[in-house]
Amino acid sequence: MAALYQTQRAMRNMRRAALQRGVIGILDVGTSKISCLVLNFDGTGTFRETDGVGPMAGQVNFRVIGAASTRSRGMRHGEIETMGETEKAIRTVVQQAQKIAGVRVDHVIACLSGGRPASYGLAGEIALPSGKVTEQDIAAVLAACDAPDFGRGREVLHAQPVNFAVDNRSNLADPRDHSGNKLACDMHVLTVDGDAVGNLVQCIRRCDLELAGIASASYAAGRAALVEDEQELGAACIDFGGGGTGVSIFIKKHMIFSDVVRIGGNLVTQDIAQGLRVSLPVAERLKTLNGGIEATGRDDRDMIEVGGDTGDWESDRRTVSRADVIGVMRPRVEEILENVREVLDAAGFDYLPSQQIVLTGGGSQIPGLDGLAARILGPTIRCGRPLRIDGLAHQFTDPSFSSAVGLALFAAHPQDEWWDFEIPADSYSARSLRRAYRWFRNNW
Repeated sequence: MAALYQTQRAMRNMRRAALQRGVIGILDVGTSKISCLVLNFDGTGTFRETDGVGPMAGQVNFRVIGAASTRSRGMRHGEIETMGETEKAIRTVVQQAQKIAGVRVDHVIACLSGGRPASYGLAGEIALPSGKVTEQDIAAVLAACDAPDFGRGREVLHAQPVNFAVDNRSNLADPRDHSGNKLACDMHVLTVDGDAVGNLVQCIRRCDLELAGIASASYAAGRAALVEDEQELGAACIDFGGGGTGVSIFIKKHMIFSDVVRIGGNLVTQDIAQGLRVSLPVAERLKTLNGGIEATGRDDRDMIEVGGDTGDWESDRRTVSRADVIGVMRPRVEEILENVREVLDAAGFDYLPSQQIVLTGGGSQIPGLDGLAARILGPTIRCGRPLRIDGLAHQFTDPSFSSAVGLALFAAHPQDEWWDFEIPADSYSARSLRRAYRWFRNNW
C-alpha cells in the first residue's frame, strides 16, 4: 500500500508541476475514439485545493490551444484489450494535438470508461471537542467513515464528501467554523478494477507521457453536460459511448452514484452488419447517416445504396430501406435504455427531488432517441452538449466530446482535493476509510 501512496503522490505533484509550467494534456481514451485536448493555463488564477465549493471552484483560467481525435484501436468495453494498438492510437492523437498547439505535451490527465465501477455511500460521525468545526475535525470525520470490503483488486478512483451536518443542521457544503457538538459526513466512493487502471497507466507511460491523474468518464461527462442547476438540484447523465453507456447521478454539485451498462454504439453497428449483411464500415455509415429509432411510412420508400467491393455487381449495387436500418437498431437501443432504467432504479433515482435526465455522448445523437428515452426512463429528458470552454473548436463541441471537456474542468480543479487536510494519527477501526482516504488525498 505504501508504494500505491507514493505513486499517487507523484501523480499529484506532476499535475501541480504541469499547471505551473502552463501546459497539460487531456486524454479521453474511449472504445470508438481517442481525443486529446492541450490546455494552456495563463497563471492568472490562484490554485488552492480548498478554495471554495462549487463545480468551477478554484478553477485556474485555461484555454484550449490544440485538439485532435482519432479512431480508437485495441479497446473493448472501455478497457485496453491490445496494448500495442492502443499505444499507436494515443501516440497519433497526441502528436496531432501537439502540432496544432505548437507545444510539447509531457503530462496528461486521462479518463477511464470501463473498469466495472462500483459506488458506495459511506457515513462518519465525530464529537467536536472545541465546539467549532476545524479543518482537523473534517479530516477526522472523513477518516471515521465506515468502509466495506471493496474486494480484491479494487482501487478507489473518486472519494468525495457529498454532505456535512453539524448537530441537526444538514445539507452543509462547507461546515468549517460552524458551532456545534457533533459533526457528521456522508461520502461517495467510486471503486474500479485495479487491472484496468494499471493497463491504462502502463500504456500512457509507454507513449513517453507522464500520467498526472485519472478520472471516471461518467463523472467527467456529467460535469460537462449538466448545467449548474441540474448538478445542484439533482440529475442523471447518460453517456452513450461506443463500448458502454455510462450512468452518473449528481446532486448538490457532487456525483453520488456511477455505473456503466456494458452495451454501447459498437454493438448497434455489429447488429446492422449482421442483420443487413454488410461490412462494419458500411454498417457504421448506415448508423451515422441513415439511422434512427422511429420508422414512418416514408422510410419504407427511402432506399439506401449499400455499396461494396466484393466484385459481384448485384451484391455491390444492393440497396436497403431506411426502415430496415431502423428495424435493426431499435431493439438494441431499447435494450440499452432498459438496462439504464434498471441501474437508475437500483441507485434510488426516483427518490431524488428532481427527475431530470440528460443524454450525451456520441450515441445520444441518434434521431428519435429522446422520444424513446422519455417513454422508458421518464418524461424530463433533454440532449446535453458539453459546456463551452475557451478556445475549443466547433467540431469538438458535440456530445461525443463531453468526457473530454469534463476532464478539462477536472484538470483545473479536482473536487477530490477540496478537503485535502492532514489525517489525524489516531487509530480507527479496520473498516474505516482512513486508508482509502489517504489514497485519494495523495491523489493527482
